[in-house]
Amino acid sequence: MNLRGIRTRLRIATGIALLPVLALTACGSGDTSGTAPAGAQASPAPTDDPVAAVRKVDAVAALLPADVRKSGTLRVGSSIGFPPGAYYPNSSDKAPAGQDIDLAEAVAKVLGVKLQRQDASFETILPALGSGKYDVGTGNFGVTSDRLKTVDFVTYINDGQGFAVKKGSTVLKTKVTDLTQLCGLTIGTGAGTTFEATLTAQKGVCAEAGKKPYDVKVYSENAATLTALQQGRIDVIMSTINGLRYQAAQPASQTTFLGEYHRLDVGFAFKKGSPLTKAFQAAVNELIKDGTYARILNKWGTTASAIDASRINPPEHK
Repeated sequence: MNLRGIRTRLRIATGIALLPVLALTACGSGDTSGTAPAGAQASPAPTDDPVAAVRKVDAVAALLPADVRKSGTLRVGSSIGFPPGAYYPNSSDKAPAGQDIDLAEAVAKVLGVKLQRQDASFETILPALGSGKYDVGTGNFGVTSDRLKTVDFVTYINDGQGFAVKKGSTVLKTKVTDLTQLCGLTIGTGAGTTFEATLTAQKGVCAEAGKKPYDVKVYSENAATLTALQQGRIDVIMSTINGLRYQAAQPASQTTFLGEYHRLDVGFAFKKGSPLTKAFQAAVNELIKDGTYARILNKWGTTASAIDASRINPPEHK
């Protein structure tokens, strides 16, 4: 399956998609600045801290390149979007919270390194990995065949694509299993996401079915996507499964989650050929083994997205 005005910078990414404010994005989420819809309030973060007890595991840390072990730091391009993935809990809190934040911090502790986090817009992170600006990217990045051509992934959850409508809407009454169900409707989604790519690639399905085509409106700010839905300028939102499910549970959002459309593995992103992938994979698997992983997902209500083991560059789900 990012708001700067109230510091809930919501962006689905996969992934990726939303607090009570809930602006979505992703399989990729993304960094968006904007104003929250009327009535939206930032969701307080859960207070439990499963990351606190995580310690360095020497055998895993030894998998890091020597220069990283020496510097003790990794540069992270971080897309802060919406709960439960990554968001700013309130206007006075300068630190982001969310599942992706906890998992990244837990991995860093296993590896014995510190993260130098830099907030970045979702669509800029993957290209910046190739240029060397960041060592790793986070933002509910879904693993797709196209992305695998230029980016390496280390998976940590299984999320994907879903749809939501305004509560009480009758334009879609059932789970979307075929994009022809969207024919004649206006769909809102995030820029640079797997959602935009899917909708663009499949836009001819309506003509083939003899139906009116659907229209896609792309928003760089997720708050704008939710506002457009509330105001009737779009009929449906396409974003992350976890983000849309979380959003629908918040009364202020006034949305109804229509269920899963397409599952995607989600992972930490690296430049192609990065020497960091094996260390990150081993760290995620260590967290799965010691139970920290399950506690983090339970904290954020995403246990349905748990994986049994981390993988490097798995094929896209079909």
